[in-house]
Amino acid sequence: MKIVVQLVEKVYQEAHLEIPDGLTEETIRQVITDRYNSGEMTPDLNIFQVDFESISATIVHNQDSFNVEEEAA
Repeated sequence: MKIVVQLVEKVYQEAHLEIPDGLTEETIRQVITDRYNSGEMTPDLNIFQVDFESISATIVHNQDSFNVEEEAA
């Protein structure tokens, strides 16, 4: 029997950053985006919480398939 499982998770990560005082909201967003895109922020990110958004399985048996889906509470 072959089973294909797909799992979608929501992963909440939290980072504590030091940035200069006096920046505008737009500049703060750009600093955060630049640090994230460069990978500089990756060591600061800690997994804070993981929630399952959905899980589904497809059972493949003799060329037929059967889908089972469950939404997280």
